[in-house]
Amino acid sequence: MKPHPITLKQVLFLGLFTLCLTPGQFPVLARFLSLPGLDQEQNTVSLEQHGSLAPGDAFVEVDSKQAEADKLFKQGLRHIRRSEFRKALQSWQQALVIYKQIGHRLGEAHSLGNLGRAYANLGEYKQAINYYLPSIAIARKIPDREGEARSLTNLGFAYGNLGDYKKAIYYHQKSLAIAREIEHREGEARSLSNLGNAYESLGDYKKAIYYQLEAIAIAREIEDREGEAGSLGNLANAYRHLGDYEKAIDYQLQSLAIKREIQNRRGEAYSLDNLGIAYGNLGDYKKAINYHRQSLGIFREIGHRKGEAHALENLGIGYGNLEKYNKAIDYHQQSIAIAREIGHRKGEAISLNNLGATFLEINQLEQAQTHLFDAIEIWEDIRQDLGNQDDWKVSIFEAQARTYRLLQQVLVALGKPKQGLEISEQGRNRALIDLLAARLSEPPQTKAPTLEDIQRIAQQQQATLVEYSIVDDQIYIWVIAPTGEITFRSNTLPQDTTLAELVKVSRMQIGVRGRGNQGVADYGYDSAPLTPQFWGEQDSQSPPKLGDLGGLTKTRRGEQNSQSPPKLGDLGGLTKTRRGEQNSQSPPKLGDLGGLTKTRRGEQDSQSPPKLGDLGGLTKTRRTLINTSIQQLPNQNAASPLNTNNSNLLQHPLHQLYQLLITPIVDVLPITASDRIIFIPHQELFLVSFAALLDDQGKYLIENHTILTAPSIQSLWFTRKHWHRVQHSRGKPLIVGNPTMPTIKIGLEQKPLTPLKGAETEALTIAQLLNTKAMIGLEATEPTIVRKMAKASVIHFATHGLLDDVNSIDYPGAIALAPEEPDHDGFLTSREILITDQHRKPPLLKAKLVVLSACDTGRGEIKGEGVIGLSRSLIAAGVPSLVVSLWKIPDHDTVKLMREFYTNIYTHKMDKAKAMREAMLSMLNDPDGNPDPSAWAAFTVIGEAR
Repeated sequence: MKPHPITLKQVLFLGLFTLCLTPGQFPVLARFLSLPGLDQEQNTVSLEQHGSLAPGDAFVEVDSKQAEADKLFKQGLRHIRRSEFRKALQSWQQALVIYKQIGHRLGEAHSLGNLGRAYANLGEYKQAINYYLPSIAIARKIPDREGEARSLTNLGFAYGNLGDYKKAIYYHQKSLAIAREIEHREGEARSLSNLGNAYESLGDYKKAIYYQLEAIAIAREIEDREGEAGSLGNLANAYRHLGDYEKAIDYQLQSLAIKREIQNRRGEAYSLDNLGIAYGNLGDYKKAINYHRQSLGIFREIGHRKGEAHALENLGIGYGNLEKYNKAIDYHQQSIAIAREIGHRKGEAISLNNLGATFLEINQLEQAQTHLFDAIEIWEDIRQDLGNQDDWKVSIFEAQARTYRLLQQVLVALGKPKQGLEISEQGRNRALIDLLAARLSEPPQTKAPTLEDIQRIAQQQQATLVEYSIVDDQIYIWVIAPTGEITFRSNTLPQDTTLAELVKVSRMQIGVRGRGNQGVADYGYDSAPLTPQFWGEQDSQSPPKLGDLGGLTKTRRGEQNSQSPPKLGDLGGLTKTRRGEQNSQSPPKLGDLGGLTKTRRGEQDSQSPPKLGDLGGLTKTRRTLINTSIQQLPNQNAASPLNTNNSNLLQHPLHQLYQLLITPIVDVLPITASDRIIFIPHQELFLVSFAALLDDQGKYLIENHTILTAPSIQSLWFTRKHWHRVQHSRGKPLIVGNPTMPTIKIGLEQKPLTPLKGAETEALTIAQLLNTKAMIGLEATEPTIVRKMAKASVIHFATHGLLDDVNSIDYPGAIALAPEEPDHDGFLTSREILITDQHRKPPLLKAKLVVLSACDTGRGEIKGEGVIGLSRSLIAAGVPSLVVSLWKIPDHDTVKLMREFYTNIYTHKMDKAKAMREAMLSMLNDPDGNPDPSAWAAFTVIGEAR
């Protein structure tokens, strides 16, 4: 008879897959990085279960070497019970050496798996994965199907902690498949619950609830009380995310009752902690603190140091909400001490962040500065440990970015705004900079640019740099003149709306539409609002956390800044936008609008205000803008849309954005229109067309200034430094227009994208200017274009652009090309540009300029890292200058704009920024132009002007 195994279901497996927080979550101070519930850890898998260390087993019946290895293995288990992760590592590493020597493959596999667990508990997920993978390989070879499934589960948790939820789901599904194959019902229930946790982190709470209910049903069927309790806790967490706190508390109490019945003390502590969070959601902070105290007592009783640190941190947040700051500080300091003791760097950084936030609340700025700098030092170390894993760096930076913003606030309060600029740069675009450095054979960029570096970059660019940073309810603005002089200004965000809403309305005012066939919302958030997670992790697709916009007037509540940090007190009704779901403002599906003219590239948004020029047979004279009540203004013949006597100007969202972003710095911007300004946006400002902002005289900003944008100041340094790589590129220009369109799923059917005759005309016109042949129709197949891109000196795409994730690659943005079956679907995605082959570094492009004359090519997911999409992928491919669009562009008007742009470069010998400005002015002023900003203001030049 197989002896009963020594299980470690009571061994903590914290930190392998963190939870997201949602609307209605514990309303914490804006600066805090919050902690989640812990029930998900109940479904992780220990490799000492199921007989691997059972008394009388082969592990303890062989020679002295195996006995020694077994002793070391068990010693590691004792260490991990006490959160002594470094000691556990030493024990299992020694055991691994012996198991290898004596050829004990099962012991080797289990030691590798548990080494992965220890590293995961330390927050070193890349190292954890490096141990899980060989553990799985051995389990497959032995074979040990159950052990393979357990390691796949743990691998899923590790990827989840790195924010790679697609891989997390993939590995949990593989574990589920094995459990079903070997009819291991307990493993099946565990995998279902873990899948529910993964979908919860993606914000898909309905699916999360479905999987938890399935897991609970199996657990009850096989009388697995512990599994039932864990899944009930997870179910409670899902309902908490949905704001159904009564159900959350009810399920959590059921979970708690079972854990007490079976004497699962660690699980009991988890449930108590989760109940504290739920009551905090309801604003009952005293009851929340009571539950956290009970949780803390149990963790201390069972000697679980990491759980103790977790409960202490939650208590610190709770007392911060009660404005009992001295107690909050004490609890944060205790949590930091334990994190340092057990070597949990990520936990230490989170607690340092929260401690710094608390000191800021009581205006002890020097202490706040010290702790925040310490937190950032840890974040930088963690980022470097991830090597060249770009996806992971982007994911983990979501929560880390908050510390950088908070430190900017402290430095400004201390009267050190220039140092705040350094931190602003340090807190953006870091993964892209690392990617560029690796591809350009630069040493790793362990430090962000200093003030001297930033001044030197402005001098090299011979441009005025304007960097924005959205911090709390302020916009910080730094202006760096070509002389190196740095000016700091700030402005308060409007109190009657959110910045996200103002940007959204400005886009609606323009009436953006054009190329594109997807049901992609032109208005609203470009990425789902972000939510804080336990000790540094953040779900890029989670709905916003309740309290994220607190401290504002009640008219602002219910609106969510897509990247804003949480703020105390806002209990408004935030929406729950999830990946793959359509915003209520989304445009109709293809074909829903019937008889639109064929002069427009794409479909009209069903919620957009009517665009002037699209309301019938208007002539191509000056078209006026539309005010917020969709009332047509009088036609004017002047180049600018509004004059100073027009009362609508003050209420126009493009003028309101001008007042917010430009008015504070107008006195330090260049006077000469030909002098360049490079705007470095932040968060939703990436969606703003700076060219179309309306000044106090009703003139567009492009009429007075030459404009570029850049993702960061440091990216400008990289492109300038490596300009020589493409300076003398002699490859043929690659001009692509109106390829034979690929098909895309619309509803339940696969339908081809609509052909674009205007794009074909555009390509033929530009090809003639550049003395080359345009790639049209069937010629423009995906593999052919990719091959030609490698050597082209200029690349121009006039086709459909798709904003959404195409073919479930978890990376937004694609260019439509002609498909070539069976291997090429006709969508050149941002992911494919970024990573052409997982086994080798993608080649750098040699193009000096890439123009994406398609819809939404400058958009993507807005994250702490910046915009994740086509533009980022091309910058990473070494392209120094890009032209991209911020919305769906009109087909006919784009032909003229692009013709003027290329004529200005190749005939009039203008730099790219000036060429784009003059092209836009021609749209405003020429008889065959179109002054409506939707016709020309979507485009922006990114990077180098020359």
